[in-house]
Amino acid sequence: MTTEKPVPRLRRFLNRSYLGKWAFIGLLIGVVAGFGAAIFYFLIQLVTDTILGPITGFYPPNPAGEAPAPLSIPSPHFWLIPVSTAIGGLVAGLLIYTFAPEAEGHGTDAAINAFHNKQGVIRRRIPLIKTIASAFTIGTGGSAGREGPMALIAAGFGSFIGDAFKLSVKDRRLAVAAGIGAGIGAIFKSPFGGALLSAEILYSGPDIEAEALIPSFIAAPVGYVIFGLFTNFNPIFGTAITANFSNPITLVFYGFLGILCAGGGRLYTTVFYSVKKFFDSFTIPKHLRPMIGAAIAGAIGIFFPEVLGLGYGFLQFLIDGNFGAITVNYVTLPLVLILVLVFFLKIVASSFTVGSGGSGGVFAPALGIGAFLGALYWLMLHAVVPGLAPTAAPFVIVGMMALFAGVGRVPVAVILMVSEMTGNLTLLAPSMIAVVISYYLTGSKYTIYRSQVETKADSPAHRGEYDVPMMTRIFVGDTMNRDVITIGENEIVESLNSLMLEKNLHAVPVVSQDGKVLGMVTMTDVRRVQTQKAKVKVAEIMTQNVILTYPKESLYDALHKMTTHDVRMLPVIDDLGKLVGTISRRDVFVAYDRYVSAHLPKEE
Repeated sequence: MTTEKPVPRLRRFLNRSYLGKWAFIGLLIGVVAGFGAAIFYFLIQLVTDTILGPITGFYPPNPAGEAPAPLSIPSPHFWLIPVSTAIGGLVAGLLIYTFAPEAEGHGTDAAINAFHNKQGVIRRRIPLIKTIASAFTIGTGGSAGREGPMALIAAGFGSFIGDAFKLSVKDRRLAVAAGIGAGIGAIFKSPFGGALLSAEILYSGPDIEAEALIPSFIAAPVGYVIFGLFTNFNPIFGTAITANFSNPITLVFYGFLGILCAGGGRLYTTVFYSVKKFFDSFTIPKHLRPMIGAAIAGAIGIFFPEVLGLGYGFLQFLIDGNFGAITVNYVTLPLVLILVLVFFLKIVASSFTVGSGGSGGVFAPALGIGAFLGALYWLMLHAVVPGLAPTAAPFVIVGMMALFAGVGRVPVAVILMVSEMTGNLTLLAPSMIAVVISYYLTGSKYTIYRSQVETKADSPAHRGEYDVPMMTRIFVGDTMNRDVITIGENEIVESLNSLMLEKNLHAVPVVSQDGKVLGMVTMTDVRRVQTQKAKVKVAEIMTQNVILTYPKESLYDALHKMTTHDVRMLPVIDDLGKLVGTISRRDVFVAYDRYVSAHLPKEE
């Protein structure tokens, strides 16, 4: 009688029990995320204490929730900062382009790309190379964040787990997603926000990877607890923050802050990818490009040390209202001008540090950019209406949330993450207002994560799910929306605009008197004639070559038309050409999920 070996027995158990599988895998990913975060955290400190500090005499301040940084010497040698950052960039460049070119840039994007395009496969060496390269980039003063490397470390282990236990491709992808959430949740001491981020960050549109939530809710708290044991359990920005919301009128001003953050986010993404494109066209060896980018960031840091490293200590000064600590070296400038310059120069420094091929995250720079924009906005608002907002902290914190929500496309997760990082839940209402506005106005085109796709239907990870024969068995007529709001071609655009705003519509079919489809008009079409909408007729702005579908067509055919022609909704017409309904991508997904739930056996 033979005894079954433990590993095959475990594999069989993982394939039979859904909860048991993800409890076990989530636990393993969380353990690696926690220990990995601790190693990475102390490695950054070690590099700072052995390169940046000794060379320049300057040690960037740490936030209240972390151990105090060593004291800088009375007159630091700021002019030597480019030397330090260049060393970090050179080490990162040599490591990355010699051993793992995929580790360049911000690691979160690499993990997202692995989920969508590489069946969840991440080469084993990448997390290790990413950890060391990022520690040198950040620890020497490069303007980058810790979240990208940590996402890739834990996601890489999720990929390894998938191979080790022979998980399906789908489960390996979910393990990678859980790794993203666990790594980021651990390093930011934000388990709840990190877990939600794992499901949101994969898509630039309003879609989430709901199946990643269960493993992430197991992995993220485990990673957080282990990291906290090595550091502490205090929020990154401490527990003494007083940032209350008590005046509903201020919601208007938070809304305007959301608009500013959308503009700042678009600028950040545009500059970042312009710099990346510039370095991609460079003829010098790739190994040296991060050194040049980091040296440029270091040159900015000579005068504006606020742009160096993670920058969390300077964000702490803003939250605490200690604006006197935000200064410029060698010159004297008004505070408002300093805040303006730091806002722009943080964008430039981060873009050159990471966009040149260096290694580091883009989350922390985005928080810094949003914080300085929020502080600048509060300073001007306080000068005009002093009693409306007595402290800067609420606007700094909401600015952090709103800017990254737009460029990261993670509106729900970032509200929770920053709330956990600041230990403050009293700003939920203003943050929701600012985040939604920033998220909408920034738009998916300006995502900082170029590996994101808009919806599940656009992801190779889900293409098989939506292309299976089941979709040929469900028909448009069974799914379409029959209660359709239409408009005539001779109506004035102003009336159409009011109708769309009232009914929250993104597109409206244009029909003739006998019910035939003449065209489609979208809110984008309306905005093009915003100043003339009282004079222009609908017929002048509508799209006439409309892609149509029929009640007897399958969802497969309808979805194929939508993805091929990049439209979100199709009018449904009968054999006489009359409008009988509409169908959207969301309708397709809902119908498919309903069909699957009704016809496929449940996992035990």
